[in-house]
Amino acid sequence: MPSRSSARLAALTVAAVCSAASTVVLTSPAHADTVRIHDVQGTTRLSPYAGKQVTDVPGIVTAVRTYGSSKGFWYQDPNPDNDPATSEGVFVYTSSTPKVAVGDSVTVSGTVSEFVPGGASGGGQSVTEITKPVVTTVSTGNAVPAPVVIKARSVPNRYAPAGDPAANGSVNGLTLKPETYALDYYESLEGMNVQVADARVVTGTDPYAELWVTVKPHEHLSERGGTIYGSYESQNTGRLQIQSLGATADFPQANVGDTLSGTTTGPMDYNQFGGYTLVAGSLGTLKSGGLEREVTKKQAGGQLAVATYNVENLDPTDATFAEHADAIVHNLQSPDIVSLEEIQDNNGAKDDGTVDASQTVTKLIDAIVAAGGPKYDWRSINPVNDQDGGEPGGNIRQVFLFNPERVSFTDRAGGDSTSAVGVDKVRGKAELTFSPGRIAPSDTAWANSRKPLAGEFVFRGQTVFVIANHLNSKGGDQGLTSQFQPPARSSETQRHAQATLVNAFVKDILSKQKNAQVIALGDMNDFEFSETAKTLEGNGELWSAIKSLPKNERYTYDYQGNQQVLDQILISPSIRRNGDFQYDSVHINSEFHDQISDHDPQVLRFRP
Repeated sequence: MPSRSSARLAALTVAAVCSAASTVVLTSPAHADTVRIHDVQGTTRLSPYAGKQVTDVPGIVTAVRTYGSSKGFWYQDPNPDNDPATSEGVFVYTSSTPKVAVGDSVTVSGTVSEFVPGGASGGGQSVTEITKPVVTTVSTGNAVPAPVVIKARSVPNRYAPAGDPAANGSVNGLTLKPETYALDYYESLEGMNVQVADARVVTGTDPYAELWVTVKPHEHLSERGGTIYGSYESQNTGRLQIQSLGATADFPQANVGDTLSGTTTGPMDYNQFGGYTLVAGSLGTLKSGGLEREVTKKQAGGQLAVATYNVENLDPTDATFAEHADAIVHNLQSPDIVSLEEIQDNNGAKDDGTVDASQTVTKLIDAIVAAGGPKYDWRSINPVNDQDGGEPGGNIRQVFLFNPERVSFTDRAGGDSTSAVGVDKVRGKAELTFSPGRIAPSDTAWANSRKPLAGEFVFRGQTVFVIANHLNSKGGDQGLTSQFQPPARSSETQRHAQATLVNAFVKDILSKQKNAQVIALGDMNDFEFSETAKTLEGNGELWSAIKSLPKNERYTYDYQGNQQVLDQILISPSIRRNGDFQYDSVHINSEFHDQISDHDPQVLRFRP
């Protein structure tokens, strides 16, 4: 199993209710005037005791973490205060295997610390902990505090407060309002024993034994059981990550729309890979929702089918060629043109100067033939080594596949990795100076990022311009659960510059031929409502055709419980005005635990 952090593989023992009959008193209980856990947690995200020593803080052990670099235990005060903003649980970091058991009544002396998973530079929230502890066992075999049951009505509809401008937008110093904001509500439960019941899965199980559920079954429900992310202003507040026990072989392999039937119980934690997380010691039973992979319609004889498909770092050593081929042939119904993103060079991540990808592409084409599909031809341009981002050494690029029995490619020599394709007007019609060619490859907008690939195709005598894109990723953006609210999306700056260049290129084509048929497609790494999409669309030069679908069908990717649009096919006015087009987001990957890519392909069918 891949590993992101040893702390994420923590093995946990989390309590069901223990019998109080076996209580054994070992030492005297703490004094009544001692500091309590709710005092340590305080009413903001940062403890008022941060950096200070506390003595004999009492509570009942609810969970023990015995694996990884973050060994310790959670414990909780069975005598809560009346303030909903203060948590009654906290994590005790022991660094070595704890010498306590679930149900132990203990007192803890130590230093209160604010630990930021992933480091402060990532913008994540901190976890209040007691470190360098001295733990005294008072008694054993106690009943653990009953879990707080998180229900739909428990979680506010508003997501997060606006951060303090005087603190660069941080919410750390703000008093928690758990009755008003979802993030404040979850924070008020940090370290406490919590529970969800009959929770629907909204992101399938990942390789790290995690999945996402929602406690709000009707919140922005997608057609297939997920939760749609439809705007920056309307967040999905019912999402909650469920993390593995450490014994990952037993963790349920769930798909979107499945249900964790019954109750799932454990402490509320926070981590850098998703924010608030129920660390389950008691898992519900997986109940299948019966989700199946979609199959799109076959294009009619007079329809041109154009698809985009991010195949996630495909290189010759991968074991997924047959599955990708089957998806293209059967689920996508052998589109006439396929824009592939994330095709790696012939030796994948080995960084030895290799940039050619002919072995990767040929292996996929052969697999498509073996799956009963057409013998595709292909066009692409090799990048300059290590200049297009992605996995180091992989040299990912876009590739055009096309079925020569249905469509032809207009080859026009001169296109290479550093030469910019232009547009000429020849006999009243637009022509690319190079085909294939790359758009403004030397522009700083494409630094360490993939350059768009443009090509001319002819279908039944009609020229169609296709631009394959893979815009700058969202890496580096602050997470939705960041301490900074609203979170900064720093990656947009480069993506907006890239979208401006793509739109300008399309505008150049349309200035030479008003009725030119242009398609810009690919992994845009941004939403259909985003400023990136608006910039691509410009003043009507393009239109994102995924907006022709009902809102509950608009998604190509599933991230942290949010089904969202990252892959798009944008069309020029002549195609849109025609009205005779069909768009399909073909859900074969994003919702499934056994996905072969993290993206769903998109297909556009129209009559040129």
